[in-house]
Amino acid sequence: MKFLIINPFGIGDVLFTTPVIRAIKHSQPDSRISFWCNERAAGILKSVPDVGGIFALSRGDLKKIYERSFFSGVKKALDLFSGIKKEHFDVSVDFSLDHRYGFVSKLAGIKRRIGLNYRNRGRFLTDKIDIQEGYSGKHVVEYYLDLLKFLNIRPEEKRLFLTVSATDKMKSSLLLESFGVKESDLLVGIAPGAGASWGKNAKFKHWPVIRFAQLAERIMEVFGAKLLILGSPSERPIAEAISYSMKKKPVDLVGRITLEELPAVISNLKLLVANDGGVLHIAVALGAKTVSIFGPVDERVYGPYPESSAHIVIRKDLLCRPCYKNFRLDICNMDRECLNSISTNEVFDAARIQLIQTQ
Repeated sequence: MKFLIINPFGIGDVLFTTPVIRAIKHSQPDSRISFWCNERAAGILKSVPDVGGIFALSRGDLKKIYERSFFSGVKKALDLFSGIKKEHFDVSVDFSLDHRYGFVSKLAGIKRRIGLNYRNRGRFLTDKIDIQEGYSGKHVVEYYLDLLKFLNIRPEEKRLFLTVSATDKMKSSLLLESFGVKESDLLVGIAPGAGASWGKNAKFKHWPVIRFAQLAERIMEVFGAKLLILGSPSERPIAEAISYSMKKKPVDLVGRITLEELPAVISNLKLLVANDGGVLHIAVALGAKTVSIFGPVDERVYGPYPESSAHIVIRKDLLCRPCYKNFRLDICNMDRECLNSISTNEVFDAARIQLIQTQ
């Protein structure tokens, strides 16, 4: 059997599909599984076990190409369609919530198209679960795993999966060494951004920069740790502001390593402290300890999965949160109190618990 997994969203969403991929592969060891994602997330799939081919072009990616050149857009679209059709997939598992992906799957000759029917946008699906509103009440992973019932598969494990090869691990050690990191160093990472998938609204998920700087300094001082700043190239101003605010300088890797290199680097960490975003979920999938900070987003739906003492979530139980509902972010009339009211001490105390337990 040949399966096509479709998820055109961010890194976290892509990783939320990994329990589904693992369950399919366990149930059908001879199956071939490919993934249709966006260009930005493609790099992380190289570390997802059991994924063969990758089709990296989302509707959003295609729109940007069309804006630059109509003919380039047409060529890209045709190449994508031709590539998918050529594979002769038996089943697609569609998490796009968008009828256009189902339509392409149908045109490409995929006979069985399983997915989530969000507000009747799954009209081209052959097997579907109806959802009228956004994800709520349970984790996104649980919504995804529900689709396995159409394949008569019961998942044996419910966790995110990423692997780092011995070669990539060695390369990451050499890379870190080039930034002055020794093998004996206690490594702690911070991810003060929130990823690119939220665009300009990502700022509403940011814990204040100055507190990240204060936290980083305390961790370095108390534990003698080497501090790494991680994130995407668009988050360079955040990293520079943190570094500028610190007396003892961290190792700033934001925009200086690729997404393909990031999992191997994170696998060296004793702890990651992060806002809600893709870097957090990479760490969770690798089994690293985390402290995460959640503001407008419901951690029960989008947080570390599964819940574990290895992952401490810091949030404030305000009446107005979560304000990200039905895939929309409400206008904040509270000056982001959900994040601004989280103190450096609270996050440091959680980090200390995690670091003490690793020693």
